[in-house]
Amino acid sequence: MILIDTVYQTVLALANKEQRGYITPQEFNLFANQAQLEILDQYFHTINQWGRQHGNDTEYSDMLQNYDERLAVFKTTIQPITNGTSFALPNDLYRLGTVFSANGRTIIEPVNEDEWAELQSSPLTEASMARPVYRTRDNRIFVTPPGINIITISYIRRPIRVGWGYVVVNDKALYDPTPNKTINFELHPKEQTELVYRILKLSGAAIQRQDIASFAQAMQSAQDTEEKS
Repeated sequence: MILIDTVYQTVLALANKEQRGYITPQEFNLFANQAQLEILDQYFHTINQWGRQHGNDTEYSDMLQNYDERLAVFKTTIQPITNGTSFALPNDLYRLGTVFSANGRTIIEPVNEDEWAELQSSPLTEASMARPVYRTRDNRIFVTPPGINIITISYIRRPIRVGWGYVVVNDKALYDPTPNKTINFELHPKEQTELVYRILKLSGAAIQRQDIASFAQAMQSAQDTEEKS
């Protein structure tokens, strides 16, 4: 967990340096949620990139393990509800992982619409209980062959929407840590610096201060280089 007040105060301190500008709580909350989604997306890109590397297995394994650890808090496994013909995808789904049969031992393979139609067109190509497949459409999972009434899915859930809570006193926003007003980041503590730089970059673009955006981009690039070295 990362305390949102710590991130906000750091962002303000950097943005206000040399009178660069002020970021309102509303703007900060908007940018904060965007930044954490960007970081989550970057995990998948980085894992895919490192997973394609060849050479020092220990080095790459350590890097992959590092990012897998950061994703761990968002990993979820459920048995979705069925209406008899398909299964509802969860509302907090961010990225679908693996789909299993009820016993948890048979992986149900994904297919696209064209492959799905081809599988249905001939007894020679149709799926079987030993080799079931699924497709997704309209936020639902469709599985074939018929008769699979219970499945288990693993997925990455969407992060809880964060918010810096505040009350206005004498026209000034004061921090309010009340749980229903303030919601902290679920991201790994290692991402605190990355969050600050990404929020600063978004803020600089929004208030049309290229110096803030450029500063944040430079700091983010340095941070990424240091982490990967």
